Amino acid sequence: MSREIKTVPVPEGLAGMRVDAAMSKMLGLSRAASAELCAEGVVLLDSTPVGKSDRVTAGSWLEVTLPEPPQALAPKAELVEGMDVLYADDDVIAIHKPVGVAAHPTLGWEGPTVVGGLAAAGYRVSTSGPTERKGIVQRLDVGTSGVMVVAASERGYSHLKRAFKERTVKKTYHALVQGLPDPIVGTIDAPIGRHPSSGWKFAVVDGGKHAVTHYEVMEAFREASLLEVHLETGRTHQIRVHMSATGHPCCGDPMYGSDPNLTKRLGLKRQWLHAVKLGFEHPATGKWMEIGAPYPPDLAHALEVLRG
Repeated sequence: MSREIKTVPVPEGLAGMRVDAAMSKMLGLSRAASAELCAEGVVLLDSTPVGKSDRVTAGSWLEVTLPEPPQALAPKAELVEGMDVLYADDDVIAIHKPVGVAAHPTLGWEGPTVVGGLAAAGYRVSTSGPTERKGIVQRLDVGTSGVMVVAASERGYSHLKRAFKERTVKKTYHALVQGLPDPIVGTIDAPIGRHPSSGWKFAVVDGGKHAVTHYEVMEAFREASLLEVHLETGRTHQIRVHMSATGHPCCGDPMYGSDPNLTKRLGLKRQWLHAVKLGFEHPATGKWMEIGAPYPPDLAHALEVLRG
């Protein structure tokens, strides 16, 4: 099996950091694993091999050849700080996923996961799905917080999986974007695919997957706007890509063009994007239910700064 190669740009905030520490921050690898890869000679900075204690520079490209994947990425059961269970019954578990937590184990990710956190907290999840993501019916990016639902039973898994596929789940996000979108209530219908020159991110491209985002300005500030966003489709980085394509990237999102000065002033270490509410029919009762999650402290603080 060929080894996966990851290529990522070094953000401004990590300038001057040791290579092993920067790899840990950007790729979720442990410092020990990062050091081992450096020793193997498979870590390049702007195409030049680097050691673990070398320093990274902003704007440089870090290229890492990841280790061979294990036969099965079994989730590691460990409690996840800040991951609150919002609702739980025999079929459904809804959690407030904090930033910095992946939905399930993936190659190269050694940070906390939703499935590992639930296992450590004593919750049973559905046995349906691949080993590393049993019970997972949807995903939120590592850098996005908010409501996420997990299937607790096989009935819950099949029902929720179908509901997401058929787009009957109502997904509501709040996003803080730069500037003021025009019109203030609108729909972005633009296909999304891999960025033509930067395979690690996505873009609006001809021949991409169908993607539709509905938004409405909730609150306008001098430099930014707070939007309520409803997703009709669920493409990777959809809100971030669509808002960036209209010239209004999410605040704190350097991958898609945010202003670093505004990011710093708002105290953001990640994109201002939060899955605020999820609505779906309960797998057992058929009753419509909606589950919400409040803003975490970092996002709330950024709004306070804007409100002055």
